[in-house]
This record gives sequence, C-alpha cells and structure tokens, in this order.
Amino acid sequence: MKDLFSAYKFKSLDLKNRVVMPPMCQYSVEKKDGIATDWHFMHYVSRAIGGTGFIIIEMTDVEPDGRISDFDLGLWSDEQIPALKRIVDACHSYGAKVGIQIAHAGRKAEDAEVPVAPSAIPFDEKSKLPRALSTQEVKEMVEKFRGAVARAVKAGVDAIELHGAHGYLIHQFHSPLTNQRDDEYGKDLTKFGREIIQAAKAEMPEDMPLIMRISAKEYVEGGYDIQESISFAKEYQQAGVDIFDISSGGEGPIAAWGRPGSHAAYQVTLAREIRQALEVPVIAVGRLDDPILANAVVGNEDADLVAVGRGMLRNPYWALEAATNLKKETTIPKQYTTGF
Repeated sequence: MKDLFSAYKFKSLDLKNRVVMPPMCQYSVEKKDGIATDWHFMHYVSRAIGGTGFIIIEMTDVEPDGRISDFDLGLWSDEQIPALKRIVDACHSYGAKVGIQIAHAGRKAEDAEVPVAPSAIPFDEKSKLPRALSTQEVKEMVEKFRGAVARAVKAGVDAIELHGAHGYLIHQFHSPLTNQRDDEYGKDLTKFGREIIQAAKAEMPEDMPLIMRISAKEYVEGGYDIQESISFAKEYQQAGVDIFDISSGGEGPIAAWGRPGSHAAYQVTLAREIRQALEVPVIAVGRLDDPILANAVVGNEDADLVAVGRGMLRNPYWALEAATNLKKETTIPKQYTTGF
C-alpha cells in the first residue's frame, strides 16, 4: 500500500517520500533586491536535513512590482540565480528535491506604487487601486514568466510551480470576479494562464514536471466553486500542467457565509475531486500536520503528495518525527541517529 513514506516518481521528479514543504513567504530579503539570503539557505536546507522529500521554494516573482512586499524573492535578473542555486545544491546533497513557485502578486502587490491587475478593481477598501494591464502588457507579462522559469531551470530546480491561487495575478485572470476585461484575455479567462504554461514548458527540460497551484474554491459572493475550478484546471492540464497543488481562497474579503473551515484536512475533499475528475496527480495542503492524518490522505488515495506548512515551520525535522511516529523507515542523518 502507498503511504506517506513510500517513494514517488513522476517524469524526472524522483522523491524518497511524499512529504512536501509548501511555498511559504519568508519576507526576509534584506536589500529589497530579490536575492535569497543566509536565512533562506538555513530555512530550506534544514528541512532537507529534516527528511522532507520535496521542498517548494516560496513565491518568487517575475518583476519587482510583482512582489507582495519588497522583501520577497525574485527571479527577474540573472543576478538572483546563484543564491538560489546554492540552496538547491545543498538540499540535493541531503536527499531532497526542490521546486520553486513562480508568481506575480497582481493587485495584491502591497509595496508597488501602482499595482497591476486584469481590471482596475482593488482587493478591498484598504488596498491600492490597481491599474488594468493593456493587452500588450499582458503579452509582455507572459514573457516575464518565461524568463523567470528559464532562470529557475538554470538554478537547478527539479520542478516548476506556477502560482495560480490565492488571488494573485494568474488567479485574477481566471476569476470572473477580478477579470472584467473586454479583450481576448477577458473573453477567454484561461488564456493568460495557458500562455504562461506554454511559455514555461518551452523553457523546461521535457521530463521536468510543471506544477500549478490553484484555489479550487472561492469564498466570496459570486465566486467560483469546485465544478468551475475543475473546468479551468482541465484547460490548464491540456496546456501542459502535470501536477496540481490544491488550495483555496484568497480572492477577496471573505463573505460571512463563505468562510473556509478551520478543521484539519478541510481542503482534502477539493484535492480528491480534482484528482478524480482529471486523473492527475495532486498535492493536498491545509492543516495536515498530524502524521497519522497526512499518512491517511496518501493511503486513502485522496492525494499523491501531502504538503505540511505550519507543522514544518514549527519543526524543521517534521518528516523524521513523522516517520518515527508512523513506524516507517526513513534515512536519518548519521549525526542524529542517537536521537531516534
């Protein structure tokens, strides 16, 4: 039977276990230059030492004003490659594989003087009014994603994740709440995402998997639900997405009736529905810190991989502890064997 510590292979991505560290912003760039620091190195490499099979580096943006804050990572310049390569190489040396999340915050870019978006609709009453991108600027944005993916490949990553969730730019384009354009990118809500996928695939080795994180459900009045996300995910799959990372929400102020659950595994049903409808590998995420629960998600075939966020922030060695609790075999660094 499959379990959390059984190996997983998809194309060239060959994982020793199914434990994923999801992308979590650290807001720790020191000089606002988008270059990873020693904090990022210690943060990611410690999770590799701690037994994590697959580490996805945090939201890394395609242009300076595409960041949530000026303290986020970027890949708009070749100068940003070496620091990321150092992290990737070190994680590899401890047996972990590494992906990176490529993104643009769109209207949620808090430090941009004037954020950009599909349409001039602010996130909420406290947010800046974004400027709607022209059709030509949308096409140029696709090329910015292409460039960032090419740099990530040069940094040696094992997979690329496109951020199409949580109300950021790709999500803003495929949501009718935030895309009220009348050009080709408004008449076809997935066109922007599909073009980014195709551009990314063109820069990636043929056997490298492309992952896309999506919000499978919106929690606002008039927002889309699982059936709509299945529909647009199929279009992204046809464009070249290999694996979906299933989250939810982030598109706007949450209506009282639409609040997401705070219970354990509240998003797993969404992952299962996408997996079954598209017959595609998925990553489940959302309050899966309990090893028994995380193991059950894999064993019950709700998802292929399990991302542990808060639990891994608390404990870099979550995977080693989980293997011990579940009585599963894993590779413990020889320096730590007496602790186990």
